[in-house]
Amino acid sequence: MFVCRKSLCTALVSGIPGFIMLLNVAEAAPNFPLTIENCGYQETFNDPPQRVITIGQHETELLLALGLEKTIKGTSVWFGKLPADLTPRGKGLEKLADNTPGFEAVVARTPDLVLAQYSWHLGPQGEVATREQFEKLGIKTWLSPADCINKSVTDSANADGARTAPFSIDTIKQEINELARIFNIEARGEALNETLSKRIASAIKRVKQPPATPLKVVFWFSSSRLNGDPWVAGSNGVPGWISRTLGLQNIISIRDEWPAVSWEHIVRLQPDLIVFADMDRRLYPADDAKIKRHFLLNDPLTRQMPAVQKDHIIIVPAMSLNPSLRNVEAVELLSRHIATLTGHS
Repeated sequence: MFVCRKSLCTALVSGIPGFIMLLNVAEAAPNFPLTIENCGYQETFNDPPQRVITIGQHETELLLALGLEKTIKGTSVWFGKLPADLTPRGKGLEKLADNTPGFEAVVARTPDLVLAQYSWHLGPQGEVATREQFEKLGIKTWLSPADCINKSVTDSANADGARTAPFSIDTIKQEINELARIFNIEARGEALNETLSKRIASAIKRVKQPPATPLKVVFWFSSSRLNGDPWVAGSNGVPGWISRTLGLQNIISIRDEWPAVSWEHIVRLQPDLIVFADMDRRLYPADDAKIKRHFLLNDPLTRQMPAVQKDHIIIVPAMSLNPSLRNVEAVELLSRHIATLTGHS
C-alpha cells in the first residue's frame, strides 16, 4: 500500500487552483473503531462511511474538496453554484432538494452518515429530523462544529443564533481534520488546511498596510421584505472574522449572526464599503444581488451613502459569508478591492 505523506499531498495541491488535490492514493489506516465527539454527541465509526447525504452546501463542498464525491448519495440546501475548481467533481451529484429535504427522502437513500451544515436542520427541533431519529435507524449524523461551538439561539437572536465568542477559520480547519479522520484520509485534510492558510496569508499580504483609520464595512445578506430592515452581519460571525483579518471595522456590533438592522441606523454609521451576498436561492426578493443594488441606488435614504455614490459595493457568494471553505474566497475578493481602493494594487 502506498502511503500519501503530508509533504507529497501538499506539493501536489500547491501548484493548482483551489482545493483539487491528490485523490487516488491510499493512506495508512488509523485505529478503528474511531470515536469522535461532535456538538455534544459521540459517534463511533467502525469503518469509513460509504453512503453520505449532505444537508448544506458547505458539507457538499467539503467532501468534494477532500475527493469524496463517490460517497455522496444526495445533496440539499444550496445557495449557489459550486466554485469552478470543484465543478468537475460535482457533476452528476443528485439534489434531493434545493432547500430543506424531507426526512423520508433522506432515509430512502439508505445513508450510513448524514452531514448537516446548520443545527436548525438537525438539531433538537430539526426541520429535517433530530439526530436521535436518524440514530434509531442506525444512521450516524454530523453537525458542522461551526454551528455549535460558541454559538446558541437565544431569546434575542433570530434563527441564525448568536455567538458567545468570535468565529475563527480554525473551526473550519477543525472540521476538515475530523472528517478526514472519519474517512481515513488525514493527509488530504492536512494538505487542504495548508492550502487555506496560504491563501489567507496571500490575501493579507495583498492589503499590505491597512489605513490608519480602518475602513468601515457593512455586510448585507438578504431581507424578509425589500423595504424592511436588512439582515446584516453581526460582529461575531464570519464577516467579523473577515473584517479582523483584513483590518476593517464592521459597523454592526451585535453578537447575532445576521440581525435585522434598520437602514436609518446603517446610514448614520456611514460605511465606506458595502458587501452583499449573491445567491441562486430566491426565498426573498433581496436574495438577488441585482435587486439589492437597484434598491441601494434608488432608495431615497440609502442612495445618500458615500459608499453607494462611489460604487464601493462588493458582491461575494453567499456561501462565503457563512462558515464554510468559501470564507477564504471572501477574504481574497475583499483584499483585491481594498488594495485597489488604497492604491496597493
